[in-house]
Amino acid sequence: MHFTNDPAPAPDQRSEPASFTLPVRVYYEDTDAGGVVYYANYLKFCERARTDWLRAIGFEQGRLTREQNIVFVVRAVQADYRQPAVLDDLLDVVTTIGRLGHASLIFDQKILRGGQPVFDAQITIACIDAAARRAIPIPPAVRAQFASLV
Repeated sequence: MHFTNDPAPAPDQRSEPASFTLPVRVYYEDTDAGGVVYYANYLKFCERARTDWLRAIGFEQGRLTREQNIVFVVRAVQADYRQPAVLDDLLDVVTTIGRLGHASLIFDQKILRGGQPVFDAQITIACIDAAARRAIPIPPAVRAQFASLV
């Protein structure tokens, strides 16, 4: 795992958003009868990267549910399967926050093999009241942390 989050740039420089990279090895269980990664498993790899990034910045999801009564759920997925990944490939799942809204955020995620794109996705995540099961605003402390990553 690794992060990027460069210090604030000079006013005339454009900064890159913070990112998180999770390395993933393709195992036999990840592949289909054709020997390539089963299409739904790319979404699992992306889920792991988002969860690990949240944990790394101090927001373990179980604790958010217990202490703040919120959960983050997938609301929408836009995905582009560029090339197949196969058994034993070492992939990098690169995650950035594309947009931070009032009650949701969009993660831009790409899966790379040797720096070449295999899969791209924009995944919209909604903040949900765990008991009422309805969208609510992202709590201020959580939102501030996300804002620092955009």
